Amino acid sequence: MVNGHTIQFAKLAEALDSGNLPHLQGMGRRQRRAAETRLRLFRCALQLFAERGFSNVTVEDITEAADVGKGTFFNYFESKDRVLGVMAEIQLGKVKQALAHAASGERSIYSVLHHLFLRISEEPGRSPDLARAMISSFLASEQVRGFTERKMREGRKMVAQVVAMGQQRGEIDPRVKKEKVAIQLLQAFMGTLLLWSLHGKPALAIWIENSFQHFWRAIALPGKKQEP
Repeated sequence: MVNGHTIQFAKLAEALDSGNLPHLQGMGRRQRRAAETRLRLFRCALQLFAERGFSNVTVEDITEAADVGKGTFFNYFESKDRVLGVMAEIQLGKVKQALAHAASGERSIYSVLHHLFLRISEEPGRSPDLARAMISSFLASEQVRGFTERKMREGRKMVAQVVAMGQQRGEIDPRVKKEKVAIQLLQAFMGTLLLWSLHGKPALAIWIENSFQHFWRAIALPGKKQEP
């Protein structure tokens, strides 16, 4: 008989199944295989954190779920806490892509930031259970918080560069401070994800779209028409 934990495991596994992760693209076969092993360890760890709680999961639990040896685990991670660093790396990769799109000039800054807002919600927003598991895991570990904050700091610097480009191109109000706008974008996203994880309805896409439009209206140059 299938129990509730098994069903939750299956849903989380399906939610984490994403083959379009930027940090896996453009790699050779050996590098990709290593990256996929690292990602599998991350996925299994997050599933276990969701079921048992961060503090109740051991490295052995993770390696057994991922079907790899304990030694293999330490080839990729210094500790259990660093497993969650994969998510921060995935998100940072998406911010780097957004900066590259902005620098190319092929898209409006509105389009670049809108697309980024949607992209960073993909992994943590695949299910409310998954979002809650990630948030609680970050809160439970000082090491995870420190690593995530460093990656977020890098991301905010890049978002600030995108905002500066928007000001130069006449899309974003030149009176706003680019560093504060970068923080506001992060706050808007994290707050939206948290509230959605608690309620689950309506769909996350609706929450994200509403939050982004409020965010954009607060920074856009008055009277500037939104362009894709």
